[in-house]
Amino acid sequence: MRLPVTPEGSARSTFRGDIEGLRALAVVMVLVGHAGRDLVPGGFAGVDVFFVISGFLITGLLVAELERTGRISLPGFYARRAKRLLPAAAVVLVASLLLTWLLLPRTRWADTAWDVVASAAYGLNWRLAVQATDYWAADAAPSIVQHFWSLGVEEQFYLGWPLLLLGLAVLGGRRRLRRGALMAGFALVALPSFAWSVHTSQTDPGPAYFVTTTRLWELALGGAVAIAGTRLQRLPRPLAAVIAWAGLATVAASAFLVDPDRAFPGYQALLPTVGTAAVIAGAQAAGRFGPAGALGWRPIRAVGALSYSLYLWHWPLLIAAEARFDELSTQAALGVVALSAVPAVLTYRFVENPIRMSAALRWEPAAALRVGALCTGAAVAAGLLFQLTVWPPRQRPALATTLPPLTSSSDPAAPAGPPGAAVLRAQPAGDPAGRAVNQVASIVPDPQVAAYDGPGGTPGECRAAQHDDVVEPCSYGDPNSPVTVALAGDSHAEQWLTALRRIAPADGWRVVSYTRYNCPLINIEVSRNPGPDTECTRWNRAVRSALTGPGKPALLLTSNTADYHPAGADEVPADEIDERITSALRSTWHELTDAGVPVVVLRDTPYQDKATPDCVAANPRKLTRCATPRKEALAAGSGDIQEAAAARQRDVHLVDLNDAICPTDPCAPVIGGVLIYRDQHHLTATYIATLADRLRPHLTRLLK
Repeated sequence: MRLPVTPEGSARSTFRGDIEGLRALAVVMVLVGHAGRDLVPGGFAGVDVFFVISGFLITGLLVAELERTGRISLPGFYARRAKRLLPAAAVVLVASLLLTWLLLPRTRWADTAWDVVASAAYGLNWRLAVQATDYWAADAAPSIVQHFWSLGVEEQFYLGWPLLLLGLAVLGGRRRLRRGALMAGFALVALPSFAWSVHTSQTDPGPAYFVTTTRLWELALGGAVAIAGTRLQRLPRPLAAVIAWAGLATVAASAFLVDPDRAFPGYQALLPTVGTAAVIAGAQAAGRFGPAGALGWRPIRAVGALSYSLYLWHWPLLIAAEARFDELSTQAALGVVALSAVPAVLTYRFVENPIRMSAALRWEPAAALRVGALCTGAAVAAGLLFQLTVWPPRQRPALATTLPPLTSSSDPAAPAGPPGAAVLRAQPAGDPAGRAVNQVASIVPDPQVAAYDGPGGTPGECRAAQHDDVVEPCSYGDPNSPVTVALAGDSHAEQWLTALRRIAPADGWRVVSYTRYNCPLINIEVSRNPGPDTECTRWNRAVRSALTGPGKPALLLTSNTADYHPAGADEVPADEIDERITSALRSTWHELTDAGVPVVVLRDTPYQDKATPDCVAANPRKLTRCATPRKEALAAGSGDIQEAAAARQRDVHLVDLNDAICPTDPCAPVIGGVLIYRDQHHLTATYIATLADRLRPHLTRLLK
């Protein structure tokens, strides 16, 4: 396609050592930030520096081609991207699968294989965005190829950006309008994207971090600098020097000032992106007075040249090392990052450069595209074939609906299968049957499918979705029973539904559940992310109305995790946050008891210091590695807050079954042949089922 475009002066592309130096700064920020968050808390913002650089370079090349030839060769452009990016990426993806097979627990193999497929197709950022809204995936161990999300953003940008430039060039038409048309078009992309980034980072921060739509403005910012390039080169040298040095200082400061616990990208991303744009804009005009000399220093440029390979290799090696040696110290992680330079140099020397500099591929775009397609196809095929390592898939655990009820009030019985908590004596504290051991004969459920061993049901059926305010109660047991027992709260309350569903048929109760992920039963607005969870507030109001209305239950059970703070209390000290939550829980329970509804607070269960299924799968003959010191496990939950809130409250009863979950020190991962946890802090339905006969006496006594 040829366009009526005439040259506007020299736009010849030249190598800029300062940009190579910026790449070095960006990759060092990322690598050190991943190795030691305490050292460089905002190191992840180095990715945003890369985005601006990519937008600048790609736009500059495309605009130069437009001005020189009046057209953009799409096959040529995509061929250059393919031979530059895809071969090294394919090598690292296949190597990541090998590291997974050698070092990661089998529980992570299937997900890793799909992550590799998504990475090879440069769509991992959208897969991660979906997982960020999945309550159960949010706490999962990071993928060994998680860093490919940013490459997905860039590749998606590369697909659409040339087409946008072509369209804007056609619309601009005449020479004097073209750059203005390009700049206006970039603004139409950047401004809505930035506004969306600010909004979504506050309202839905998990997906906002990964999706392309919240990042486009960063790439467009770099493109805008490229469009303004000729004019920027005419800046007065002193002004250009001030701009460039201030930009470099801003980028460096962002590594320490960007807060990983606050919304991102949003406003925070302005620090690294505007700083990068300022360096690129002013460095050339500033000459020897600017930072180009420092950034162009040969050793720094060498790191910049390796930045792509360093970025590709450092993360898989970190994840593999953590899987092999548990959590790494900062010094050890920095050592792993430093060692990633070895495969990075080899990849750069024997994969990146030979293919990128190939004379045959330079003049044959079709051949370069075939090489790119081969690399992508090989990585996709490797990911799909890796699924065979976990074939046939393990059978998922039976849902709670298939578990048998208890037989009678006087004759409790454990469900068929391993005894679980039934091996413990009536007073389980200190029982040697519950101590951590290195090996057991069998484990149920299989750690590979333990994540599915929950109380059953899906959002919209028997619980509100994570970002929903709709009350979705479900009833179990005898629908005509005069005794209704309600269960309300977040996922730490919902996990006890399995026990209630075993008790209810035996005692003739009707059980009604009101549950929602990430939302405790509480009468204040809470937040787990930047900004208040207004849907949780509305859901709470509706649930409390149902619990105190005409069909109120004879007894309410509730519990909650510890991961909440009052909305607007982000900067409040932890002790004060605990006091506010304690006061709110006390007030909530008092409201219910005033309405004639006795409350049973199930003390929050212990927290493990690692994901139990992953650890057990990796250490089947050394299960003691998966045990957590009892004091730490109990302190991590909300048990102390619940105890304080329930103290001296009439008709509020604290039920503590933690001695049957962690009877000895340290807390065992398996008791009575049953895996206790399905992640780091939720109990398996299988183990909860074996606790039913221990919970039952507390409830029957209160209902008499």
